[in-house]
Amino acid sequence: MEYKDYYKVLAVSRDASQDDLKKAYRKMARKYHPDVSKVANAEEKFKQVGEAYEALKDPEKRAQYDQFGSDYKHGQSFNPPPSWGQSAAGMGGQNSDFSSFFESMFNGHQAAGGSYPPGEDVNAKITISLEDAFHGAKKEIRRPAGNTNQAGNIKVKIPAGIINGKKIRLAGQGKAGAGGDAGDLFLEISISEHPHYQLDDNNLLLNLPIAPWEAALGAKITVPTLAGKISLTIPAGAKSGQKMRLRGRGFPGKKPGDQIIILQIMTPPADSDRSKQLYQKMAEELNFNPRHEIEDILDT
Repeated sequence: MEYKDYYKVLAVSRDASQDDLKKAYRKMARKYHPDVSKVANAEEKFKQVGEAYEALKDPEKRAQYDQFGSDYKHGQSFNPPPSWGQSAAGMGGQNSDFSSFFESMFNGHQAAGGSYPPGEDVNAKITISLEDAFHGAKKEIRRPAGNTNQAGNIKVKIPAGIINGKKIRLAGQGKAGAGGDAGDLFLEISISEHPHYQLDDNNLLLNLPIAPWEAALGAKITVPTLAGKISLTIPAGAKSGQKMRLRGRGFPGKKPGDQIIILQIMTPPADSDRSKQLYQKMAEELNFNPRHEIEDILDT
């Protein structure tokens, strides 16, 4: 049978590294992919590239190929030794997309189902806003570099309630296979920082500024949530840092998260004569000592 020089097919030297082989394969696969290539006999060349890479990408297969194929030149016949193993004929006569040289060289083993191996999966990240993560959204992203499956952008559906680190699988949107199915694209979700909310698992944290009199006397105030505004009752005597829980107002899911309100008492500025007078009057009439609990330490 005719010897096939797989190094020549991939246009690499015989001492090329595995990384160089992969780069060469990707370059050639892009060039000859039947869906995009205008080169004559592109489909046949694409299959040859896939067969060559299948033979050389695995170090053990490559060593076998180098051992028994290095003394042959393209166009000469290649006859494997009797101990080489089962030939393609011993596979029950099933059709193969691989050449007879490949089948004899590698003991009749090939990809499952007699087809070329599938393409590689691709991992990438997508950054979305907190609002899009909460409500869900439809996005269109640029296809990751090196993807040879299709041209153009990819449409992605962001499910409502998705959180940081979760992955969206887009079947068939990875790298093209050598004649087989394309790999998958896995998009890891990264939620951008929000100016007001913080995401803690599926809970939402919100610092809520309140006035001293609202904290002291209690009040009903309107607070935002990602699902809309609601009315919240601040209890009298509330303290700064006190937490209030809005159940089910966090991220949606089988078990929705909560929104946790963290009260922050804000002190009005003493930036006018009138405001200074009010503060002085409070100091005189309220007889308030915020340090009474630590006076024993202050006295030592």
